[in-house]
Amino acid sequence: MRVKKLMFVMLMAFLCGSMASAQDYKYIGAAKCKMCHNKPAKGEQYNKWKAAPHSKAMLSLKSEKSLAYAKEHGIADPSKDAKCLKCHSTAGAVDPSLRAGIRIEEGVSCESCHGPGSVYKSMSIMKDREKALQNGLIMPTKEVCEKCHNKENPFYKPFNFEEFYAKIAHPDPTLKK
Repeated sequence: MRVKKLMFVMLMAFLCGSMASAQDYKYIGAAKCKMCHNKPAKGEQYNKWKAAPHSKAMLSLKSEKSLAYAKEHGIADPSKDAKCLKCHSTAGAVDPSLRAGIRIEEGVSCESCHGPGSVYKSMSIMKDREKALQNGLIMPTKEVCEKCHNKENPFYKPFNFEEFYAKIAHPDPTLKK
């Protein structure tokens, strides 16, 4: 009987310890990603993102077309509306408790496509793709993109993943394929 109790206590201690050390991945923001991903030798991914439409997603909510749509649908300010923010801002799409440095104004930033970087951001983890994937890194897939590029979008255009992915590609030349 004592052995069963001891095993039960040890199992509970293990489970509680595991839960205590479990962490939610947090969103760190493009400024943190920029620290490593803006060097010419690494492919200047940050500059490529900054020049692409995703970084300007919040600005697009101020376009005449967006403002007209908002007015027609009773949305006072699309830049503060949850339905709009879920696709126009990485930070606007996540629970505020998971924001650790990311800002709504960034628009659709690195972590929309690659997952929250709080754990995989360190160089020791990023050097090892498997380790990075185990620590929150995700690789962009058609399904990731279609969370926003879908028919729920009021300005939907047919989405061809391969074509659009090629337009925003920002490979790291230091990684082996």
